[in-house]
Amino acid sequence: MKIVVIKGSPRKKGSSNMLAEQFIKGAAENGHRIVELDAAHMSIHPCLGCSSCGMNGECAIKDDNSHIRDELLSADMAVFVTPVYYFGMSAQLKMVIDRFYSYTIKLSSKHLKTALITAAWDSDDEVMLYIKEHYKKLCRYMNFTDMGMVLGKGCGTPSMTAVSRHMEEAYILGRSV
Repeated sequence: MKIVVIKGSPRKKGSSNMLAEQFIKGAAENGHRIVELDAAHMSIHPCLGCSSCGMNGECAIKDDNSHIRDELLSADMAVFVTPVYYFGMSAQLKMVIDRFYSYTIKLSSKHLKTALITAAWDSDDEVMLYIKEHYKKLCRYMNFTDMGMVLGKGCGTPSMTAVSRHMEEAYILGRSV
């Protein structure tokens, strides 16, 4: 299975990317082909809402998002990786998802398997509520099949994350797909 891991953290060695690495380790041990895309460090611009694509054509914006589109359209699974910023995903990952607009019809017809990997400083139960609901709604709208979530509460720094139970959760999720 081809798994595309889209990282939305501006911190290359941050907590959400640490969790992603554990997922990747588990999935690779199962023989899956992993493609990592560091969206936070690619040249991606926000959707203009121009509708020139008609939700099923070429995007008017020429940037690195075309590479993400091509990888997703040839994938069996996508993993969305993001720190939690003000109870939602990072702007870097949100731009990628907003740009699904130009290929919504193609992408939603694939019935991709997906997963969400997040990391937040806070450890209270409410911190993940909105990002979790956003992801679940995205899955319903795009005909994605949710394979699981790692909701890394209390993962404010890499050292906090390294000793958290979420590292093992991410690895187990990777092994399970």
